[in-house]
Amino acid sequence: MQIARDDLSGPEIAGFLDEHVRQMRSISPPESKHALDLDALRAPGITFWTVRDHDVLVGCGALKELDAGHAELKSMRTTAARKRSGIASLLLEHIITEAARAGFTRLSLETGTAEFFLPARRLYEKFGFVPCEPFADYRPDPNSTFMTRRLWTAPTPRS
Repeated sequence: MQIARDDLSGPEIAGFLDEHVRQMRSISPPESKHALDLDALRAPGITFWTVRDHDVLVGCGALKELDAGHAELKSMRTTAARKRSGIASLLLEHIITEAARAGFTRLSLETGTAEFFLPARRLYEKFGFVPCEPFADYRPDPNSTFMTRRLWTAPTPRS
C-alpha cells in the first residue's frame, strides 16, 4: 500500500470522489450532506491523500485546517471491494500522524448516524475519537455524529 498526497487533478480521483458525493447524497438528506466535492477539496488549508495498492486507487482521505490547533478529517472513503480490509485504519493512522506533525492538537470529524455509518463510527472510536458537540460551522443535526480526539497521544488504535 502506498499513501501519497494527491493534487486532485486526475480523472480517476475525480470519478472516485463523485461516486462518494453521490452515495452520501443517496443516504443523507440534502441539509445533512457534508461531503466535499472535488472543487471544495482543492481549497487552501486542505491536504488530500490517496491510497493505492499496486497503482489501483483503493481509498482517500483529507485533513482540513479549521484553526491553528484544530483540524477536521474529511472525505474518508474506501472502495466497496476493499472495505474492512485495513485500508481505512492505515489511512486514518497516517492522517492522525500528519495532523500531529503539522502542529494540530485536536482532530474532529462529522459522520452520519444511519446504520450505514456504523463501521466508520466504530473505526473512529477505535482510534480514540469520542463524541463531541458540533464544531466549526456545523449545527446540531439528528443525522450527524460529531467526534473529536486530542493529538498529544500516540495515534495508535486502542484494543
